[in-house]
Amino acid sequence: MAAHTCNFAECEKTVLRLINEATEIISKALKEDVRATTTKSSYTDLVTETDQKVEKLLIDQLRAAFPTHRFIGEESVAAGVKTELTDFPTWIIDPIDGTTNFVHGFPYVSISIALLVDKQTELGFVHDVFTGKTYTARRGHGAFCGDQRLKVSPVEDLAQAVVISELGSSRDPEHLDKVFSNLRRISSKCRALRCLGSAALNLVMIARGICHAYYEYGLHCWDIAAADLIVREAGGLVLDPAGGDLDLMSRRVLCAATPALANQISERLTHIQLERD
Repeated sequence: MAAHTCNFAECEKTVLRLINEATEIISKALKEDVRATTTKSSYTDLVTETDQKVEKLLIDQLRAAFPTHRFIGEESVAAGVKTELTDFPTWIIDPIDGTTNFVHGFPYVSISIALLVDKQTELGFVHDVFTGKTYTARRGHGAFCGDQRLKVSPVEDLAQAVVISELGSSRDPEHLDKVFSNLRRISSKCRALRCLGSAALNLVMIARGICHAYYEYGLHCWDIAAADLIVREAGGLVLDPAGGDLDLMSRRVLCAATPALANQISERLTHIQLERD
């Protein structure tokens, strides 16, 4: 299906309305301290009733508005729905990115929604639940927070860079050895390193020019689909950590404000192969 068959303005209007409704659900759960958890792949991989409730709201309402569109949602996949990215218009949704943060009240939680057509991201939305700010991008039209256009930092030297990474949810010893080795190699050369717990907001930090690079192994397509576009429309790069084009389903990412910075990080990493989404 060709991209021009989608009414992107109508899609954007619908998503922004739904983000407000979803935020009310999350805020209510935070206020009432209703955050009971179950686990998915391990004790570090959490899901709550609120994740499921928000995803159902988003998918049900988007499907009603755009009945020919397809969906990839984190909690739907966890429940056994097959991940399949085709050329059809497809919404990729993370209802709560930063579930562990949400459970513990750590104020770094987001809603992430992307629309892909012909496997190309056309629209990206990341909503910061705690600040109430929504970051948006449309391919070829820039990235914004409200009326403010986003722009990455010009930093090129790793020694001047604030880098973000994450441990991820896997506690496999061999995997962790590689993760900690990478953390040592990067932290020994960068100005500062942060682990904050929401991939979508981590990428947005690069788009805003606050931080300068982010890499992670072990995430999923719903963690980065929306913010990938936001970074690129803000002038940054989103790549495979080995330096090639980003493969959204490969479960690994390198984001940087500048090509020089991306190269300095890539050459220091031990690259980890993961099971695909």
